[in-house]
Amino acid sequence: MRAGGAEQGSGEGEKRVRKAPKATRRQQLIEATIDSLAKRGYSDTTLADVADGAGLSRGIVNFHFESKENLLVATLQFMSEEYSDHWNAALEKAGESPAARIWALVHADFDRRICTRRKLAAWCAFWGEAKSRPTYQALCGARDVKYQETVISLCAGLKAEGGYAFQPEAVALALCTLLEGLWLRLTMGDGTTREKALEAAVAFLATAFPNHITPQGLRPE
Repeated sequence: MRAGGAEQGSGEGEKRVRKAPKATRRQQLIEATIDSLAKRGYSDTTLADVADGAGLSRGIVNFHFESKENLLVATLQFMSEEYSDHWNAALEKAGESPAARIWALVHADFDRRICTRRKLAAWCAFWGEAKSRPTYQALCGARDVKYQETVISLCAGLKAEGGYAFQPEAVALALCTLLEGLWLRLTMGDGTTREKALEAAVAFLATAFPNHITPQGLRPE
């Protein structure tokens, strides 16, 4: 009786998989790819690993992406768009104040929706391949430029308001490099936590923009 019930449940599960919307199946496979990259790394991730992780058949992976490279490109595109949408939403919510905007931008990097061990590990896997894969550089290049230009603009606005002597481009580069380095530290298992990383980033803001920011938060305007 139980065996018959198990077979019936399995059949119903397969029907649900087949009937799932195309976008849902694609997202399942992308999420499973992120998991595999975090667990196995770039080279050892296979279509079979992704299919097993998503609970789908190898044929479904081939149907949606045709190749491992297509699947990886789609995964990188998803992660890039998710990150871009996230920090842009944080800026929009922060308002017009340069101090509030750069505060929001830094905090967005350590939000639990973005800053997870699995996603950071997947980013590192892609970073390791980017130099030899122009497609990866092209996918993220324009968004990286926009992000850097945004940080430079915010630093310039803070300089104008606070009378600081720094060059906006240099401080923006330092901040971007710090954030990237903190993400890398979070993947190394050396005791750095998301909270400690955010604290370090805020300490940089307080040092660079003391008339606007303290380690405890924004100064009243």
